[in-house]
Amino acid sequence: MNVRLLGVLAAAQFLMVLDQAVMNVSISQLVEDFDTTVTTIQSVIAFYALVMAGLMLIGAKLGDIFGRKRIFKIGLVVYASGSALTAASWSVPSLAFGWSVLEGIGAAMVLPSMVALVAGNFDGKSRAVAYGVLGGMAGVGIAVGPILGGWMTTDFSWRYVFIGEVIVSAGIFFGTRWMAEPVAEEPRPKLDVVGGILSASGLALIVFGVLMASNWGWLKPLDSPVEIFGFSLTPFVIAAGMVLVGLFASWQRRREEEGKDPLVHLALFRITALRSGLSMMLAQNLILMGIFFTIPLYLQVVLGFDALETGIRMLPTSAGLFFTALLGSGLASRFAPKLLVRIGLVIVFVSAFLLIGTIEPELDNTDFLVAMGVLGVGMGLIVSQLGNVAQSAVGDEDRSEAGGLQYTAQQLGSSLGTAILGAILITGLLTAFQSNVTDQAEISQSTKGAVEKRLSSGGSFVSADTVEASATAAGIPEEEIDALVEGYQDAQLQSLKLALLIAGLLTIPSFWSTRNLPDRVLGQST
Repeated sequence: MNVRLLGVLAAAQFLMVLDQAVMNVSISQLVEDFDTTVTTIQSVIAFYALVMAGLMLIGAKLGDIFGRKRIFKIGLVVYASGSALTAASWSVPSLAFGWSVLEGIGAAMVLPSMVALVAGNFDGKSRAVAYGVLGGMAGVGIAVGPILGGWMTTDFSWRYVFIGEVIVSAGIFFGTRWMAEPVAEEPRPKLDVVGGILSASGLALIVFGVLMASNWGWLKPLDSPVEIFGFSLTPFVIAAGMVLVGLFASWQRRREEEGKDPLVHLALFRITALRSGLSMMLAQNLILMGIFFTIPLYLQVVLGFDALETGIRMLPTSAGLFFTALLGSGLASRFAPKLLVRIGLVIVFVSAFLLIGTIEPELDNTDFLVAMGVLGVGMGLIVSQLGNVAQSAVGDEDRSEAGGLQYTAQQLGSSLGTAILGAILITGLLTAFQSNVTDQAEISQSTKGAVEKRLSSGGSFVSADTVEASATAAGIPEEEIDALVEGYQDAQLQSLKLALLIAGLLTIPSFWSTRNLPDRVLGQST
């Protein structure tokens, strides 16, 4: 086995996973550094995953056209350029361009190529080991990210993480000399530009609509720029995205009928195991990244913990995921993926309700750490199976496209998780706060009217101290300020519990999606 090459590919996998984990524990510091809001940083985080999801199929096809090794190297350069700009960013737009756009584009080129490079440079048992190592490194990235990000953000600066990424990218680039270019199919396919635009635009509109729901309103208009038939713009933006995705599918069928190269062969979706595996990848990332966005807000904004303290308290999930993923790889030789994934979903369901029970004004460290650890165990069981399910469902000639679909599902789930649970969190906060203010007899009618008017244009998840300072600046009497702050603190906890409840309930439709996962040990004959 080419251990040096495996180390290079493992480092690349670690690098691609590290970013989101770092950003999630640095939310409060980013809000402070750029003088912005949690909602804005939520948008930047979701946009990063969205760029990857929208461009992953294009990245996979570019590897087929120009060579996987070449696209891998170009993607690394783009990714490193984005990391450098992120480290030097001076505003939210520069942060979004460096991190969300450039790093997202680079990752969309690197990840699908990496899957094909494993297939082209390893075979037999060594290939299975290589895929297992890459899956384990993804777990390491999730485990190390909160601690590394928390430590850097608290004692130094989150910017140093991205400086380090530039250095690591350079080392990986140097290591590409040990790669062999996989044999390419002849003739080389052509890029479906129209299909790429349709798929990326459709996915972008869907996530953008969900992301803006907390400001525009889901149906009833809040601060919607346009009202259509009395409804907010949100459902129409989401519907437009769905239409574009439908047009993308029709366009792919047309190209295949005309004998032209599609962006993705729709026949892959007729492979039952692959389709079910992709559905579960989307669901798993939606739930995990949604929770990973919600929990830091509780720890940092409500309880006032710094990034390092937040990272330490999130470590049980990361560690549980990593070690259970390694254990799950061994269990896969004895038990069917369907059984293991279903057990994982049940554990995640339980963990969500354990977490709800810990959302209180004062943190019970023991209960919270146990709940986070249980979440990691459930997620680890799921993660350990899905990559093998997807890659085992196709032949070598389809691995690049399958890899593109695999990472598209994962990143779409990540962006939707951040957007959906973030929007539910903000909407729940505004609703609960307005209800609490209305019910408070100590608050005057004039103050209630001012609060209602302010909330009608949306809001963000801020600390209780910020609410108190704003109320003081507005000249509200002190006894009313105390009632306002009390009502807001209660609304914070209610909205956090609501977001975690939705995350837990999402495991129910996910359980239904597992019905077509393989019900026998992979590699065994029926």
